[in-house]
Amino acid sequence: MPTPRLRLLLRVSAAVLLALLFALATGTLDGDPGVSPLKLFVAPRALFANALPGLLLTIVLLALTRRALLSALLAFGAQSLLYWVNAEKVANLASPVVPADFHMLGQLREGGAHLLGGYAHFNPGWLLAAIAGVLLLIALWRYEPPLLPRRAAPRAGIAVCAFAALVSLCTGWSAWRIVYDKSALAFQPWSAGESAKSGGLITMLALYRLDYAGSHTKVDTQAARALLGSTEDAVRARMAAGNDGLRPDIVIVQSESFFDPGRMRGYAPFQFIPNFERLASQGESGPLYVPTFGGGTIRTEFEVLTGLPLRYFPQVQFPYLQFSGKVIPGLARTLRSNGYTTIAIHDNYRGFWNRASALQRLGFDRFIAIDGFPKNVPHDGHYVADSALTDEILKQLRDSGPPQLIFAISMEAHGPYDGDPGPINLAERDAIPVPPGVTGVAKTMLQNYLYHLRHADEQLGRLADALSRRARPTLLMFYGDHLPALGQAFDVNGFKDGQDQLAQSGSWLLIDPAHPRESRSEALAAWALPGQLLERAGIRDDAWFALTDVVAPQLSPLTRAPNAQPVPEDAQQLALDQGMTNVAQLRLKGKLQQLMPDGDTEAELAARMPHPQAQTPNGASQ
Repeated sequence: MPTPRLRLLLRVSAAVLLALLFALATGTLDGDPGVSPLKLFVAPRALFANALPGLLLTIVLLALTRRALLSALLAFGAQSLLYWVNAEKVANLASPVVPADFHMLGQLREGGAHLLGGYAHFNPGWLLAAIAGVLLLIALWRYEPPLLPRRAAPRAGIAVCAFAALVSLCTGWSAWRIVYDKSALAFQPWSAGESAKSGGLITMLALYRLDYAGSHTKVDTQAARALLGSTEDAVRARMAAGNDGLRPDIVIVQSESFFDPGRMRGYAPFQFIPNFERLASQGESGPLYVPTFGGGTIRTEFEVLTGLPLRYFPQVQFPYLQFSGKVIPGLARTLRSNGYTTIAIHDNYRGFWNRASALQRLGFDRFIAIDGFPKNVPHDGHYVADSALTDEILKQLRDSGPPQLIFAISMEAHGPYDGDPGPINLAERDAIPVPPGVTGVAKTMLQNYLYHLRHADEQLGRLADALSRRARPTLLMFYGDHLPALGQAFDVNGFKDGQDQLAQSGSWLLIDPAHPRESRSEALAAWALPGQLLERAGIRDDAWFALTDVVAPQLSPLTRAPNAQPVPEDAQQLALDQGMTNVAQLRLKGKLQQLMPDGDTEAELAARMPHPQAQTPNGASQ
């Protein structure tokens, strides 16, 4: 009969052994080299730090169930779900899960479940595995010998302490920096992917949470003043011309996943977008650097509507969700101060990405979402056809009254591109040429994407032709929000410049369809587009957008997806980049305008704005 001391020793030994096996299994599940089980005797810190949240959850469950193996398997199952979500995100967006992704949980009821569910890949064999797992858990609950005694008080104390530790870690309590040391774990905040490779996915999430939880960026006002001083003459020169008084109508189309496949090997430039090529010869266009890849549309959208480079806000992944409730100056408010009415149109759910609230706070008078389209609106594939979006744009344009800004967001070309393509013209899709070597799923994905891309280009041509016949002057800006997530096709075929998918640029276009001019090409970042647009529209009274115009040529190439941001190439670009970091922070905080030439404060600007009108479901104002 074992003595009480021996029983205690056996229980402690079993718990330690189980914790070791849990850490090794977590490292195996993770798959990143920095937390491989082979690192146990080389770099054990990373291995156990990556498993620690799961171990804390195991302790909580152990205190509740008294069964060690059952608790470990439940905690490991929760981890496995996280790793499955991460694998799906990496496969589709070439980026691992980051803390900001958990904001998406609140979007599942706003149309997100339908959209995001299309990216999930389920293996039928998983159902059998899940049934077997449930049966195993039931058996363990029934037959596994308890590791802890029945006494409630000690178990409750263990559960509370472990749960408090887990919550404090998830909320970024600074004391955890002792365990999650950035230097020891090779944390690289500019690259979630590289950080995960060295420390594991869960460690990367914990480090990001610790790095940004409760953090308040300290703005260097002197650095901001130095940059503003060095650019003041150029900014004043742009503003000195004053407003032209033309006030053309403005139509902006953010086209889902639009880019020129001619960047890929095996395709000619503009082969699939002839209307874009035709219209580019009539105005400004060029490569477009955007702050995302394969998804995260609102990142590009936010930059276009505010002129704020997200490069200078690394903790912000989903601005509409993380800036919820904040009034931010930008393009719509500048145009409203010049007499424009502002309308946003999107053929998807109004609540997704928190757009209904965000667009109102950005200065839009009206937001027409899918519930404002006709009930029989045509679909092409899984989403509303781009032709229907063009119809709605033309429907909203008025021939009299104040000038209008119409900002339209398309959906037809949205992924996923594998699996069931939805109701499409299969004969048209299957006739699309594919480069040699692109076969199987990669071929299907590429053809599905190109099928919808052609339609986007057709609707661009149709819209431009319709605008060219209007009596009122109209500017048309058109751009793609990001490249499509065609990982296999991109990997197999490659790009002509030899770089990977994260280094590729999209496309932008700005024309007056009724008054073509000599073509001009310039590579810009998404945040530089509103400055270009306002200059072309003859509206030059906003010092912020004049500044973005000045710095755009030097800083635009630094805009990339979060996992691929380049570093400045020389001292001059570095100084400008550092200065804009502080200037952008002040702009977001509403403390910049008083430092800029002839600028109103954001409070004064907001005070001049009428409150956005509420919307009925059909898009009419109340």
